[in-house]
Amino acid sequence: MTTVVTGRVPLRAARHVALVVAGVLLVTLAAKVSVPFWPVPMTLQTLAVMALALALGPRLAVATMLGYLAAGAAGVPVFSGTPERGLGLAYMAGPTGGYLAGYLVAAGLVGWLAAGRGLLGRVAAMLVSLAVVYGCGLAWLALFVPADRLVALGLAPFLVGDLVKVGLVAAGAAAPPGLRRIRAR
Repeated sequence: MTTVVTGRVPLRAARHVALVVAGVLLVTLAAKVSVPFWPVPMTLQTLAVMALALALGPRLAVATMLGYLAAGAAGVPVFSGTPERGLGLAYMAGPTGGYLAGYLVAAGLVGWLAAGRGLLGRVAAMLVSLAVVYGCGLAWLALFVPADRLVALGLAPFLVGDLVKVGLVAAGAAAPPGLRRIRAR
């Protein structure tokens, strides 16, 4: 028995799955491009999460991050420093776990706050979401480092780089026709 897939709904669903899988691969690649700091490495994940959220919108961006986190929880070495620094839930429960959770929230928040906004609105959405990533990350990191070292280890080394990444995403988002083509299909 063969099944013929016709109509817009199955094609749209297949396209969404393909976009999510491609997004998971992009976030994984961004995680692997890292500068090894302790306890939190500097990666390109912020750039990937923000760009995906702007390009895909909140639902697909959250689906992408859920797929990424699910792959990591299952032991697939998608996170920065894996498999050397551990795998699966053990890695997620480590010092970077809060940042990973923050990326999930930020993906939805950027997509939602930036929808229909101009360049300044998109930048503001990314900055608000970056604050959420840092809030989640620092709250979790506080379980691993002394309070007097928290900002020095979990925020200060990354702030300028993350602001540059937001600027790069904003520069890419300044060409909205490309974003509209992606979302319209």
